[in-house]
Amino acid sequence: MEHSEVPLEQSQEDIAHHAHHATEKWILGVALTAAFLAVLAAITSLMAEHHANEAMLDQIRSSDQWSFYQAESIKANLLAAKIELLQAMGKTVSEKDQSKVAEYRKGQKTVKEEAKEREAASEAHLRHHTILSGSVTLFQIGIAVGAISVLTKRKSFWFGSLGFGVVGAILLLLGLVVC
Repeated sequence: MEHSEVPLEQSQEDIAHHAHHATEKWILGVALTAAFLAVLAAITSLMAEHHANEAMLDQIRSSDQWSFYQAESIKANLLAAKIELLQAMGKTVSEKDQSKVAEYRKGQKTVKEEAKEREAASEAHLRHHTILSGSVTLFQIGIAVGAISVLTKRKSFWFGSLGFGVVGAILLLLGLVVC
């Protein structure tokens, strides 16, 4: 999963430049807010990507387990067919073959459980990733709205920026605890 990043460096530089030359004191607050949101966005982005990678790895591990499950199934079915043929021909079946079929069937159960656990882990990581990605998006929107507030000299947009940041922080916290 690739992560597309919105280039906000120029917006942050513009805000910092305006804050340095502005007569309104609140513009400094916008600059600090943008810097804080940028830090949160960077950290959250790393966490989201970590969960995306872990989801992919767990899904690969699950697929590996399902492949192993199929291999065990094929071996058990081939041996069971051999046993049926021998029985149909009236020949004796070795105890070793019968115990081997039981061993394959038992192994399948264990492998199946592991595969399902890996699938569940992958889904959990994807839930974290989705929530954290939403958080990153809201932080980026907050930075952009902050830049608009400075450029238009409208303090109300800064409050909107703060609102996006708060909702992004809530999603960040949810992304940390959602299982």
